[in-house]
Amino acid sequence: MNISDLKKQLKLPLIAAPLFIISNPNLVIEQCKAGVIGSFPALNARPKELLDDWLYEIKDSLDSYNKSNPDKLAAPFAINHIVHKTNDRIEHDLELTVKHKVPVVITSLGARPEVYDAVHSYGGIVLHDIINNFFAKKAIEKGADGLVAVAAGAGGHAGSLSPFALMQEIREWFKGPIALSGSISSGHGVLSSLAVGADFAYIGSAFIATKEANASEGYKEAITKYSSDEIVYTDLVTGVKGNYLKPSLAAAGFDPENLPKSDPSKMDFSSKDGMDKKKAWKDIWGCGQGIGAVKDVLTCDELVSKILSEYIEAKNRLSSLS
Repeated sequence: MNISDLKKQLKLPLIAAPLFIISNPNLVIEQCKAGVIGSFPALNARPKELLDDWLYEIKDSLDSYNKSNPDKLAAPFAINHIVHKTNDRIEHDLELTVKHKVPVVITSLGARPEVYDAVHSYGGIVLHDIINNFFAKKAIEKGADGLVAVAAGAGGHAGSLSPFALMQEIREWFKGPIALSGSISSGHGVLSSLAVGADFAYIGSAFIATKEANASEGYKEAITKYSSDEIVYTDLVTGVKGNYLKPSLAAAGFDPENLPKSDPSKMDFSSKDGMDKKKAWKDIWGCGQGIGAVKDVLTCDELVSKILSEYIEAKNRLSSLS
């Protein structure tokens, strides 16, 4: 599949970001049926044998939907692989990705040619997420097809660069597909991401506050209640800097204004320790600075329809100014 064919299958140029713990088959299926690329982290399927079942469920559900809706086909789906050296599941999970020929693969925390080669063997597309121009160049040099540019304000693991600076630097040398992440929660944000040179907007936090998401009601309510003022950028949770809701940190016993620093060398995504952190941090809520645009808990279809309406409104406004 090439990038042009991929775009033609979407109602909106939007990729729903893979959300740790939160993204499950039902959420992915509903995202795709709504017309955007749905995704999930492979590590969300525990034990690892469950991943095969999840991939069958997603593929079978989307195939059934497409047969019943030939004039309104679902968007493709994506899987996210953490390729950090401590992820001892990567070979297993990649083998299942190849078996099921997952159309889009998003890789994080390391660029590995053997992963890209495996996905390319069946015609899949690989997007690697990066936080700066240096890592962008490394990913493309090693064989990634495109990038997820994670700018300042993104939920969870996030960069610190302005999307304007990051996109400008990457577009000086790279003409391939880019999804832009960072504070995007509305159709206006989607159009803005295209204006700065991206092919897709990459939205995560808004999908936490959907009825299909595997998040607590308290988490969903917090997304609709708080704004960027209640978000802190810290490496405490995983050893990699990211954005988290201050009230959830306070509820877990931390002082959001005086957080201890973490040691990145202790970051661990192994089968034994990686998901133990799920228990330890299940009440630490990651989200991006764009949550001020999220006012209600909606279904995926309702959310995508809302974003599409805003996107059209933003395009019309620009047309009226020209």
